[in-house]
Amino acid sequence: MNELRKKGLEKMNEVYGWEMPDMPGEYFALTVDHLFGTIWSRPGLSMRDRRMMLLGVLAAQGMEELMEVQANAILHNEEMTREELREIAIFITHYVGFPLGSKVDGAFKRVLAKRKKAEDKGQGGDTTEARRANVNDAVQMHVRRNIHDK
Repeated sequence: MNELRKKGLEKMNEVYGWEMPDMPGEYFALTVDHLFGTIWSRPGLSMRDRRMMLLGVLAAQGMEELMEVQANAILHNEEMTREELREIAIFITHYVGFPLGSKVDGAFKRVLAKRKKAEDKGQGGDTTEARRANVNDAVQMHVRRNIHDK
């Protein structure tokens, strides 16, 4: 594994709070090497700054599934509170419009409900199983299979 791939995987795992293994394929290589190894690793903006911009972009594009992945990562990394996510949904709605804003709110509500259910079972929202599910959600969006499928 070259240095850029290693740096990219480390940043990706930091961003999402998971253990993403190296995977084959050009798309994965571009994502890890360029997006995480170069772009997310640039100086000048905090992780929270980058995440807030990303939430706005995802909201404008109506990308609910990726919004859920981001919300889980935000809460796992303790970058924002549940209340701050709620305020973001309210704020964004007034810029992207109610239909797209309601998708943001819905995505955040689903994440919070899943976490609450896990907490009520005494498992907490950041178990290995929950983080693995977040990885699987992200991978399924791109390759339509689970990360651990052969």
